[in-house]
Amino acid sequence: MAYMDGFVIPVPKGNKERYREVAAYAAPIFIEHGATRVVECWANDIKPGKVNDFRTAVIAEEGEEVVFSWIEWPDKETRDAGSAKVMVDPRMQPKEGEDMPFIGARLIYGGFEVLVDASA
Repeated sequence: MAYMDGFVIPVPKGNKERYREVAAYAAPIFIEHGATRVVECWANDIKPGKVNDFRTAVIAEEGEEVVFSWIEWPDKETRDAGSAKVMVDPRMQPKEGEDMPFIGARLIYGGFEVLVDASA
């Protein structure tokens, strides 16, 4: 069954287009290394929680928005091998003097095994 990597990321609102460009650049590289789908979503309807919510989970500050994204893999073994290849792929290495458009220190991520997968 499929395996998912999930991400919640704070991004300065002014970096939305730059984030989209970086994500669009990286997506085919993940697919080349075995991912079957890459989805990036920009928040536009996050309600404040009574205890926690997406914004507080990543300590989003004024002027930041939240990105929710996932990468779908055929299985965990493909994900482990593919992720390792992505991390050393020269195209994914930061370019000198280029900052990432998101706040990496507050990025939340993890791998998830699928429990239910329903489609229309």
